[in-house]
Amino acid sequence: MTGTGAAALQERLSIERAACVELDGKDELAPFRDRFDLPQGLIYLDGNSLGAMPRTVPSALTEAATQGWGQQLIRSWNERDWHNLPLQAGDRLAGLLGAAPGEVLVGDSTSINLYKVLYAALSLRADRKTIISERNNFPTDLYVVQGMQRTLFPDHAMVLAEDDDDSVLSLLGTDTAVVSLSHVNYRTGRLRDMKRITQAVHANGALVAWDMCHSVGALAVDLNSAKVDFAVGCTYKYLNAGPGGPAWLYAAARHLPLVESPLTGWHGHRTPFAFDGTYAPAATIEKFRVGTPPILSYLPLLESLKIFQDVDVAKLRAKSLRLTDLFIELVDTELADFGFEVVTPRDHAERGSQVALTHDHGWPIMQALIDAGVIGDFRAPDILRFGFTPLYVTHADVWDAAMTLADIMRNGRWREPRFAERKLVT
Repeated sequence: MTGTGAAALQERLSIERAACVELDGKDELAPFRDRFDLPQGLIYLDGNSLGAMPRTVPSALTEAATQGWGQQLIRSWNERDWHNLPLQAGDRLAGLLGAAPGEVLVGDSTSINLYKVLYAALSLRADRKTIISERNNFPTDLYVVQGMQRTLFPDHAMVLAEDDDDSVLSLLGTDTAVVSLSHVNYRTGRLRDMKRITQAVHANGALVAWDMCHSVGALAVDLNSAKVDFAVGCTYKYLNAGPGGPAWLYAAARHLPLVESPLTGWHGHRTPFAFDGTYAPAATIEKFRVGTPPILSYLPLLESLKIFQDVDVAKLRAKSLRLTDLFIELVDTELADFGFEVVTPRDHAERGSQVALTHDHGWPIMQALIDAGVIGDFRAPDILRFGFTPLYVTHADVWDAAMTLADIMRNGRWREPRFAERKLVT
């Protein structure tokens, strides 16, 4: 490119970045960025894997450790009502899920909670023997079903749908017991039509369990409006509860009198502190509790939920779509010659809050991008994932990330040998 051409390009890019800065200046969600502790000079596009830390978390943890544990000791179970945190946190989270108080419980991991609700659903449809899931589901969801087939339901079969919703509907039959799907696909960011699928499943006499790990905190969710039966999800992605933050499960109120949990621990007992030697399940959502909750891990979630109580979810979703639209447009215009393919749907109705690109050299490209201060992640075999958390990602961040990626491709930095080494976590 000639000097004149390069100058013209630079002027155009500067003007367009200025438009992004202008959008940020008008963004009603912009003030929320200051409520998170983000490293200076870093563009963080991996909140779909691990959310940023709310600024109030260190002080909340310190106070609970030094005062609640250090000074009050065992008295805190009563004086701070620690025992009831799983239900209290669930009730606070319910508003983001379109659920009612008493339908959400926070605790354990997503995998354990999926095991619980799938057992509950299969027990309600004991005369049916087919479980529908999806071929590209997050592996743990498939592993849970496979384990249940081996140990509890050896006469059940699992059939796998493709990514499109019609594929799911085509598999429904009179023997379908439960449909287990992810609302947003972890690899591609494809968003399923929850209401349409749930209605079709019910019309067939079956039940549905949704994995919401890549949904809640980034887009509007209304489980009760869609008449969902069961749902599970984590809290450490868009909900910013920290690494290993407690997961949650939802069970519709209409099912609670009828369902059982396969894990009958003492905290799920009707009167856990009576220390009765015979198990009698709680009549409420607490029947899905198992053992002692890890109290300190709840505190970051509670701090994050304080932020969300001030958030208009409709505005959150609108910004998510603006950010992902902008990134896709920049990939189309600035990265068109470098072999990338956008695999995330362009239709808003089918897109979560991430954009996934494929490239034959995805791993070293992502490592070079991370080295340059733009954090995304990689999923085998060839997917570069970029998560756009509306509460703290700006339009200028999106612009700078795309331009950094374009620069890496133009100058070939990704070819450096140090970026070729594979690691467990990016």
